Amino acid sequence: MQQFPFWQIQKPGEPIFTDILWNKPERREQSGRLGIIGGNKLGFAGVAESYSTALKTGIGEARILLPDVLKKSIPTNITEAHFAPSNLSGSLSRDALPNMRALAEWANGILLIGDAGRSSETAIVYDDFIHDYKGVLILTRDAIDLISSSHNQILERKNTLFVASFAQVQKLFRSVYYPKILTFSMQLLQFVDSLHKFTVTYPVTIATLHKDTIIIANRGKVITMEWTQPLKIWRGNTASVMAVYYLWNPSKPLEAISAGITE
Repeated sequence: MQQFPFWQIQKPGEPIFTDILWNKPERREQSGRLGIIGGNKLGFAGVAESYSTALKTGIGEARILLPDVLKKSIPTNITEAHFAPSNLSGSLSRDALPNMRALAEWANGILLIGDAGRSSETAIVYDDFIHDYKGVLILTRDAIDLISSSHNQILERKNTLFVASFAQVQKLFRSVYYPKILTFSMQLLQFVDSLHKFTVTYPVTIATLHKDTIIIANRGKVITMEWTQPLKIWRGNTASVMAVYYLWNPSKPLEAISAGITE
């Protein structure tokens, strides 16, 4: 099936970029600091799972930031839970912005993991945070939907990874009136070509799932791998692993992310 010079097919358990795995940080203080933001009064499972996954993957330190309405709900095994003001919807309020910025000052990268709720106030807070933040940013799950009105600006942002569903990638394309319509019935070959051209134009990295295949695109290069664990993407596990590897290799997002998912 492989027909393009910019496209490489990776097999599960057989990373193309083995040097990424060989050069994993060995000391905790060299393994990066990840800030994870998400949660609302109705749920924080994605945040908790992301925290656990990041630590298991090997991040040096991880901290999570949640709405303060969840203070009494967080299990004791999450030792680095921090809280910020919440609104009546139980999501982060405008007053949470200083807390988000403080976490960003501490961290080497920020993962917006989702479970964020649908509050328009929280959407504005996320937008304001992203506008000022220049570091590594990973967005996934409903966090992508929450900031949909700003997709066109975020697509111009460097150091950004979208771990998105196919439908969310469709919305990213539409947000910039990209002259290619994505359909669920399109062949993998066509989708790969579309992501190649899209990431030549926009400096972001996109990871998504289509036809039991995980696809990662950056700077016009595309790597695909057979993937039979969609729940790991929808629950946030995959984005958390990708975030850790991205922080270890911030100048090589494509290589790092594709190596990380083979473990």
